[in-house]
Amino acid sequence: GFRDITPEQVLARDGMISRIREVYQRYGFVPLETPALEYVDVLGKYLPESDTPSGGIFAFRDEDDEWIALRYDLTAPLSRFVSMNLNDIPLPFRRYQVGPVYRMEKPGPGRFREFYQFDFDTVGTGSMLADAECCMIMCDTLESLGITTGQYIVRVNNRKVLNGVLESVARVTGQREIPPTVSLHILRSIDKLDRVGLNGVKGLLGKGRLDNSGDFMPGVGLEPAQIDVILGYLSVTAEKRTDVCNQLAELVKESVVGQEGVSELREIDHSLTIGDYGNDRVVIDPTVVRGLEYYTGPVFEAVLTFDVVDEKGVTRQFGSVFGGGRYDHLIERFTGQQILATGASIGVDRLLSALLTLGKIEVEPTTAKVLVTRLDKKLTEEYQKLAIELRSAGINTELYVGKSGIGKQFKYASQAGKVVAIVMGEDEMNKDEVSVKDLRLGELLSQEIGNDRKAWLEQQPAQFSVPRSDLARTVREVLTRYSIG
Repeated sequence: GFRDITPEQVLARDGMISRIREVYQRYGFVPLETPALEYVDVLGKYLPESDTPSGGIFAFRDEDDEWIALRYDLTAPLSRFVSMNLNDIPLPFRRYQVGPVYRMEKPGPGRFREFYQFDFDTVGTGSMLADAECCMIMCDTLESLGITTGQYIVRVNNRKVLNGVLESVARVTGQREIPPTVSLHILRSIDKLDRVGLNGVKGLLGKGRLDNSGDFMPGVGLEPAQIDVILGYLSVTAEKRTDVCNQLAELVKESVVGQEGVSELREIDHSLTIGDYGNDRVVIDPTVVRGLEYYTGPVFEAVLTFDVVDEKGVTRQFGSVFGGGRYDHLIERFTGQQILATGASIGVDRLLSALLTLGKIEVEPTTAKVLVTRLDKKLTEEYQKLAIELRSAGINTELYVGKSGIGKQFKYASQAGKVVAIVMGEDEMNKDEVSVKDLRLGELLSQEIGNDRKAWLEQQPAQFSVPRSDLARTVREVLTRYSIG
């Protein structure tokens, strides 16, 4: 469940993270870093299944016999930080954080026990403007990465509306409320809608269903009339957000909390409309549940909608790459007072995989596109000066430090993804010149080239000499030819 990340993958990820960071900062979020280790009681209560160290976390006892764990997400550490620094930070506190998180889950294709998340959160406000901005940031982030409208959709719901539906389910059989454990099972069944379909959810809410492997999955055991209430809720659909809100309002009209949830959705819709985030970018979708138990209000997720063909030739979708919601009670357990918060998190690895599939991000094998070769080892000091000169001009440059001859140096340059090689022998040095080799053009020349390119190639030979004083300018011109800064 753990893996090595190659230089190409790290550079691609760093490039993606840089573009995401720009969006977050545009909205006024500031960076925060928290330790990879936390006390288990910081994390445990809000694990999906358990409040013990076995609940999906990597944990151990320290020298004081305290349970310590690797962080499961970035939200619980944020809550702990806010509670410890409540008197020293401005509220609302808007922070972003990127880093690895750790989960003791069964690894599988594309599923690892260590993976990156990139969160943003607004702490200290209950305004639906903050939740609307979460949706806007999701749109802006994906579009900044080249994922266009139509290739993604942001889906929004409200857990208060779901609670209102659960109240209706209870009233069908004369109950005051659905027991918390049963409510949790109902929400988990709804959350499986994308995978099992409406009939599958119906089975999970009732006596149970057979899964694809033939195993029987026990159901919640609701009465048919109760199941009908939930299926009616899941069937709500409309092209316009306002129409969805109207239908939901009718479904939960007898629930105070349900009506409150609809009102919050209307506020979010209004803010999105003012910001020109239309129904083609953000929809209200009653089927969105989100897995974590601590969400208290609006929940949202960004889903990639385009098809891809995996390595087995199976057509599939990447699904959700960005999700979150409002959690108004998480910090309260540290401070004893309610501190409202909302935010979202990107699954960095999944999103990077999608970008690579779309060709929206380049896989770079190197940080320096220029190699200063060493043709004559007696001139090593001069080669050092050339490299330093290029670096001083702001051009990332590698000086070859191996022992191979010039032929193998060129081969190394090609394998390492270099674009330009600098060559200088004793003759060039005596003339105060250097040779600049355009490696990409050299590869082009080595292939069959049509007659229409002949003149152009003759005018731009793959290797040419320039005055040493023109070195930086010439190298920059070659790099610019390939859109390299």
